[in-house]
This record gives sequence, C-alpha cells and structure tokens, in this order.
Amino acid sequence: MNAFKQLLGASGGNPPIGTWISSASPLVAEAVAHAGFDWSLIDMEHSPLDLMALVHLLQALAATRMAPLVRVPSNDAVTIKRVLDAGATTLMVPCIADADAARAAVASMRYPPEGVRAMSASGRASRFGTDAAYARNANRGLALIVQPETVQAIGRLESIAAVRGVDAIFLGPADLSASIGHVGQPTHPEVMDLMAQVVQRCKAIGKPVGAFGATAEVVAEYRAIGFDFVAIGSDLAHLIRGAKEAIVALKAQDRMHVHSLASGTRTGGDR
Repeated sequence: MNAFKQLLGASGGNPPIGTWISSASPLVAEAVAHAGFDWSLIDMEHSPLDLMALVHLLQALAATRMAPLVRVPSNDAVTIKRVLDAGATTLMVPCIADADAARAAVASMRYPPEGVRAMSASGRASRFGTDAAYARNANRGLALIVQPETVQAIGRLESIAAVRGVDAIFLGPADLSASIGHVGQPTHPEVMDLMAQVVQRCKAIGKPVGAFGATAEVVAEYRAIGFDFVAIGSDLAHLIRGAKEAIVALKAQDRMHVHSLASGTRTGGDR
C-alpha cells in the first residue's frame, strides 16, 4: 500500500504531523526524519532541488519511518514522469485551478490505459527493472495531493476533489492570503475562516485535507479546525529557530554575567 494513505487510514483521529524538506540536503532530511515526524514534503517547487538530489533524499529517507511526499515544481507530465521513475510514490501538485488541471495531474501519474505516463524498464521505481510486476501494480501504489491555491480554485473545490485519482487536498495559507488581498498574513481571520470552510466542504464529500503552518500554535488551530494532516515549518526553519534560541540564551547569560560583575564592583566600592 501507499505509505501516505496508510498514515491517513491509521491516524485514529490524530492528524499525522509532517514538515517541509527545503534544504536539498540528504543528511539534514535524514536527521529530521529521526525527530519523529510522520511524513515530510520534499519540496521541488521552492527549493534548489534537482532530480539527482531528489534521488539522494529518497534514499536517505528510505531507512526511516517518515513517509516522503514530493511536491513537483508544476503540473508538468515530463517532470511528474521523471519524479515517479526516481521512486516517489506520493506527489503534491501545486496551482491546481480546476478539474481539468486535476485530471491532467492524474493522467501524468498513471500508466495507460488510466493515464499517459511513459513506460520505463529500468528506473529506480521498479528497482532498476528487477521488479517484474511494477508496471502492472504501479498505478495502485500511488497517491496524489492537489493544491487549489486561489480563491477562484477554492470555488471549484468540489469538482476538483471529485476527479478520480485525487486522494487529498492541501492548502497553502500564504498563497490563499495573497489571493484574497492579505499578502504575507497567512493567519489573517479571513484566511483562517476560508480554510475552516474548506475543511467542512472536504468533510462533506469525504476528501482528506491538509495544511501547512509555521508554528506549533498555528498548527494547533488547524487541528482544532479539523484538518486531516498537518505540516509544521521546514528543516531550514527548525534549524534557524534552534540557532536563534541558542544565541538568545547565550546573550542573556552574557547580560546576567555583566550585571553580576557590575553589582559586585559597586558592592566592593561601598565597603
């Protein structure tokens, strides 16, 4: 079975927690996997990641329990084919504007007669040709998550979600905030209200829906709203946050030390 679908099926009401992999570093990705995340999103849309680097990341994560998802740069059949051949099994496709775009993504992921994916005899996905049954079974082992990223696309949510082969919906609050006139305000009340409406609409049609949040507080709100899977931050964001916290803590110690020395000097003078 598809690892991501298994996660959703075994969640028991607790949304699986993921994070973004934006560093393009296999070592960082592997380290993050051991932190305890259920899934990760290897981002090819907003990172310097190329196809060979993707292979290295998938190899690094293969020995961990964290399920890897891959976001392709665009809804492009050639890119999707190559990413699948590299061994990805769950794709996120951005900028899905309508049902036709969703159908194109589904077709790009599937071998004929269900789709238009070109056959490959020796790719990493088929264990370099040693899995004789791969081509027959591949379509069943894949998962597709689509991103409607504008208010216009959200208006077409039900028709997008109804496309056979679309397994889940994912919301990016940054793009949604820009779409409704609140650029750079992903937690604006109007954005949060729109996301809550999407959750209710997805539940009405039985389609899992996820979202990304920058902080634990925001993700806690998403979970309360009812999202089925959530992501918090990225590997780079976690790295920067930890570095900043260490610097702040050390500088605070420095200030306390200086204050202590100054107090000691004044006390000595009084004597």
